[in-house]
Amino acid sequence: MSDVIASPNIWDTPDVYEVENQGVDRAGVIESAMHEIQDWAGRDVVDIGCGTGYHLPMFARTARSVVGVEPHPPLASLAAQRVSRMPLCSVREEGAASIGVADASFDVAHARWAYFFGPGCEPGLAELNRIMRPGGAAFVIDNDATRSTFGSWFRRALPSYDPRAVERFWQRQGWSRERLDIRWDFDSREDFEAVVRIEFAPDHADLILAEHPEATGVDYAVNLWWRRY
Repeated sequence: MSDVIASPNIWDTPDVYEVENQGVDRAGVIESAMHEIQDWAGRDVVDIGCGTGYHLPMFARTARSVVGVEPHPPLASLAAQRVSRMPLCSVREEGAASIGVADASFDVAHARWAYFFGPGCEPGLAELNRIMRPGGAAFVIDNDATRSTFGSWFRRALPSYDPRAVERFWQRQGWSRERLDIRWDFDSREDFEAVVRIEFAPDHADLILAEHPEATGVDYAVNLWWRRY
Protein backbone atom coordinates (compact mmCIF):
# COMPACT_ATOMS: atom_id res chain seq x y z
CA MET A 1 0.00 0.00 0.00
CA SER A 2 1.86 3.03 -1.28
CA ASP A 3 -0.10 5.49 0.85
CA VAL A 4 0.80 3.82 4.15
CA ILE A 5 3.18 5.80 6.37
CA ALA A 6 5.79 3.54 7.92
CA SER A 7 5.97 3.36 11.70
CA PRO A 8 9.63 2.48 12.31
CA ASN A 9 9.34 1.79 16.01
CA ILE A 10 6.96 -1.17 15.60
CA TRP A 11 7.70 -2.05 11.96
CA ASP A 12 11.42 -2.46 12.61
CA THR A 13 11.36 -3.89 16.15
CA PRO A 14 7.98 -5.45 17.00
CA ASP A 15 9.55 -7.42 19.85
CA VAL A 16 10.72 -4.25 21.62
CA TYR A 17 7.42 -2.53 20.84
CA GLU A 18 5.72 -5.42 22.64
CA VAL A 19 7.75 -4.52 25.72
CA GLU A 20 6.67 -0.92 25.29
CA ASN A 21 3.00 -1.91 25.09
CA GLN A 22 3.40 -3.85 28.33
CA GLY A 23 4.89 -0.81 30.06
CA VAL A 24 2.43 1.85 28.91
CA ASP A 25 -0.44 2.71 31.25
CA ARG A 26 -0.29 -0.35 33.47
CA ALA A 27 -2.95 1.23 35.65
CA GLY A 28 -5.46 1.13 32.78
CA VAL A 29 -6.25 4.85 32.84
CA ILE A 30 -6.92 4.98 29.10
CA GLU A 31 -9.24 1.96 29.07
CA SER A 32 -11.18 3.30 32.05
CA ALA A 33 -11.67 6.67 30.37
CA MET A 34 -12.86 5.04 27.15
CA HIS A 35 -15.19 2.75 29.06
CA GLU A 36 -16.86 5.69 30.77
CA ILE A 37 -17.64 7.21 27.37
CA GLN A 38 -18.67 4.02 25.56
CA ASP A 39 -18.87 0.51 26.94
CA TRP A 40 -17.92 -2.08 24.30
CA ALA A 41 -19.52 -5.04 26.09
CA GLY A 42 -21.70 -6.92 23.60
CA ARG A 43 -20.73 -4.56 20.78
CA ASP A 44 -18.67 -4.71 17.59
CA VAL A 45 -15.19 -3.15 17.84
CA VAL A 46 -12.58 -2.19 15.25
CA ASP A 47 -8.97 -1.48 16.21
CA ILE A 48 -7.39 0.61 13.44
CA GLY A 49 -3.63 0.34 13.11
CA CYS A 50 -3.68 -2.62 15.49
CA GLY A 51 -0.04 -3.56 14.90
CA THR A 52 0.65 -6.96 16.42
CA GLY A 53 -2.84 -6.99 17.92
CA TYR A 54 -1.78 -6.19 21.46
CA HIS A 55 -5.11 -4.59 22.43
CA LEU A 56 -7.43 -7.02 20.63
CA PRO A 57 -7.71 -9.52 23.53
CA MET A 58 -8.61 -6.70 25.92
CA PHE A 59 -11.61 -5.74 23.79
CA ALA A 60 -12.49 -9.39 23.12
CA ARG A 61 -13.07 -10.09 26.81
CA THR A 62 -16.49 -8.48 26.59
CA ALA A 63 -17.15 -7.37 22.99
CA ARG A 64 -19.41 -9.24 20.57
CA SER A 65 -16.75 -9.12 17.87
CA VAL A 66 -13.36 -7.48 17.37
CA VAL A 67 -11.66 -6.68 14.07
CA GLY A 68 -8.05 -5.53 13.88
CA VAL A 69 -7.00 -3.50 10.84
CA GLU A 70 -3.29 -3.37 10.01
CA PRO A 71 -1.67 -2.41 6.68
CA HIS A 72 1.83 -3.81 7.28
CA PRO A 73 1.81 -7.54 6.35
CA PRO A 74 4.32 -8.79 8.95
CA LEU A 75 2.41 -7.06 11.75
CA ALA A 76 -0.98 -8.21 10.44
CA SER A 77 0.37 -11.76 10.46
CA LEU A 78 1.53 -11.44 14.07
CA ALA A 79 -1.85 -10.00 15.06
CA ALA A 80 -3.66 -12.89 13.38
CA GLN A 81 -1.48 -15.36 15.26
CA ARG A 82 -2.25 -13.61 18.54
CA VAL A 83 -6.01 -14.02 18.12
CA SER A 84 -6.00 -17.33 16.23
CA ARG A 85 -7.77 -19.08 19.11
CA MET A 86 -10.25 -16.28 19.69
CA PRO A 87 -13.25 -16.98 17.45
CA LEU A 88 -14.70 -13.52 18.00
CA CYS A 89 -11.55 -11.80 16.69
CA SER A 90 -10.24 -11.36 13.17
CA VAL A 91 -7.55 -9.30 11.45
CA ARG A 92 -7.74 -7.49 8.12
CA GLU A 93 -4.60 -6.53 6.21
CA GLU A 94 -5.88 -3.14 5.05
CA GLY A 95 -5.31 0.56 5.45
CA ALA A 96 -7.43 2.91 7.53
CA ALA A 97 -8.84 4.69 4.48
CA SER A 98 -10.31 1.58 2.87
CA ILE A 99 -11.63 -1.08 5.24
CA GLY A 100 -13.46 -3.82 3.38
CA VAL A 101 -16.54 -4.02 5.56
CA ALA A 102 -20.14 -2.96 5.08
CA ASP A 103 -21.41 0.47 6.03
CA ALA A 104 -22.32 0.91 9.71
CA SER A 105 -20.42 -2.19 10.86
CA PHE A 106 -19.02 -1.04 14.21
CA ASP A 107 -20.10 0.46 17.52
CA VAL A 108 -16.60 1.28 18.80
CA ALA A 109 -13.42 2.26 16.95
CA HIS A 110 -10.00 2.47 18.57
CA ALA A 111 -6.78 3.94 17.11
CA ARG A 112 -3.83 4.19 19.50
CA TRP A 113 -0.81 6.19 18.34
CA ALA A 114 -1.95 5.80 14.74
CA TYR A 115 -3.44 9.24 14.02
CA PHE A 116 -1.55 11.60 16.27
CA PHE A 117 -0.16 13.96 13.63
CA GLY A 118 -3.62 15.31 12.81
CA PRO A 119 -3.64 16.70 9.26
CA GLY A 120 -3.32 13.88 6.76
CA CYS A 121 -5.78 11.67 8.63
CA GLU A 122 -8.80 12.94 6.70
CA PRO A 123 -9.23 9.83 4.48
CA GLY A 124 -9.24 7.59 7.54
CA LEU A 125 -11.72 9.82 9.34
CA ALA A 126 -13.98 9.76 6.28
CA GLU A 127 -13.88 5.97 6.41
CA LEU A 128 -14.88 6.12 10.06
CA ASN A 129 -17.93 8.11 9.03
CA ARG A 130 -18.89 5.21 6.77
CA ILE A 131 -18.22 2.23 9.04
CA MET A 132 -19.52 3.57 12.37
CA ARG A 133 -23.09 2.95 13.52
CA PRO A 134 -25.30 5.71 14.83
CA GLY A 135 -24.70 6.04 18.55
CA GLY A 136 -21.24 4.51 18.30
CA ALA A 137 -18.02 6.16 19.43
CA ALA A 138 -14.49 6.35 18.03
CA PHE A 139 -11.35 6.89 20.12
CA VAL A 140 -7.95 8.20 19.07
CA ILE A 141 -5.13 8.14 21.62
CA ASP A 142 -2.13 10.38 20.97
CA ASN A 143 0.70 12.09 22.81
CA ASP A 144 0.02 15.32 24.67
CA ALA A 145 3.28 17.04 23.82
CA THR A 146 2.43 20.12 25.88
CA ARG A 147 3.25 18.47 29.22
CA SER A 148 4.90 15.55 31.06
CA THR A 149 8.45 14.27 30.95
CA PHE A 150 7.76 12.21 27.86
CA GLY A 151 6.09 15.20 26.22
CA SER A 152 9.25 17.27 26.70
CA TRP A 153 11.30 14.54 25.01
CA PHE A 154 8.82 14.44 22.14
CA ARG A 155 8.96 18.21 21.59
CA ARG A 156 12.75 18.24 21.67
CA ALA A 157 13.00 15.37 19.18
CA LEU A 158 10.40 16.87 16.82
CA PRO A 159 10.78 20.65 17.00
CA SER A 160 8.57 21.13 13.94
CA TYR A 161 5.64 19.38 15.64
CA ASP A 162 2.97 21.90 16.64
CA PRO A 163 0.71 20.36 19.30
CA ARG A 164 -1.65 23.34 19.23
CA ALA A 165 -2.18 22.92 15.49
CA VAL A 166 -2.95 19.25 16.04
CA GLU A 167 -5.45 20.15 18.75
CA ARG A 168 -7.14 22.63 16.43
CA PHE A 169 -7.32 19.94 13.74
CA TRP A 170 -9.24 17.54 15.97
CA GLN A 171 -11.51 20.28 17.23
CA ARG A 172 -12.38 21.29 13.65
CA GLN A 173 -13.27 17.68 12.96
CA GLY A 174 -15.77 17.75 15.83
CA TRP A 175 -13.87 15.58 18.30
CA SER A 176 -13.80 16.04 22.08
CA ARG A 177 -10.78 15.54 24.32
CA GLU A 178 -9.94 13.99 27.66
CA ARG A 179 -6.49 14.89 29.02
CA LEU A 180 -5.04 11.83 30.75
CA ASP A 181 -1.99 11.29 32.94
CA ILE A 182 -0.44 7.86 32.60
CA ARG A 183 2.92 6.21 33.25
CA TRP A 184 5.59 4.64 31.06
CA ASP A 185 7.07 1.99 33.38
CA PHE A 186 9.28 -1.00 32.64
CA ASP A 187 10.52 -3.98 34.59
CA SER A 188 14.19 -3.21 34.10
CA ARG A 189 16.63 -0.53 33.01
CA GLU A 190 17.47 -2.72 30.01
CA ASP A 191 13.84 -2.62 28.85
CA PHE A 192 13.64 1.13 29.42
CA GLU A 193 16.75 1.76 27.34
CA ALA A 194 15.58 -0.52 24.53
CA VAL A 195 12.23 1.26 24.28
CA VAL A 196 13.79 4.73 24.39
CA ARG A 197 16.04 3.69 21.50
CA ILE A 198 13.16 2.64 19.23
CA GLU A 199 11.20 5.82 19.96
CA PHE A 200 13.98 8.37 19.46
CA ALA A 201 16.90 8.92 17.10
CA PRO A 202 20.26 7.85 18.55
CA ASP A 203 21.41 11.34 19.58
CA HIS A 204 18.13 12.10 21.36
CA ALA A 205 18.03 8.65 22.96
CA ASP A 206 21.57 9.08 24.28
CA LEU A 207 20.64 12.45 25.78
CA ILE A 208 17.50 11.09 27.43
CA LEU A 209 19.34 8.15 28.95
CA ALA A 210 22.15 10.39 30.18
CA GLU A 211 19.64 12.74 31.81
CA HIS A 212 17.85 9.83 33.51
CA PRO A 213 20.69 7.43 34.40
CA GLU A 214 18.71 5.18 36.73
CA ALA A 215 15.15 5.55 35.45
CA THR A 216 12.96 2.63 34.46
CA GLY A 217 9.93 4.83 33.75
CA VAL A 218 8.54 8.36 33.59
CA ASP A 219 5.31 10.33 33.66
CA TYR A 220 3.49 10.50 30.35
CA ALA A 221 0.53 12.66 29.22
CA VAL A 222 -1.87 11.65 26.47
CA ASN A 223 -4.90 13.03 24.73
CA LEU A 224 -7.91 10.78 24.38
CA TRP A 225 -9.79 12.22 21.43
CA TRP A 226 -13.29 10.86 20.92
CA ARG A 227 -16.36 11.40 18.81
CA ARG A 228 -19.92 10.14 18.93
CA TYR A 229 -21.61 9.16 15.65
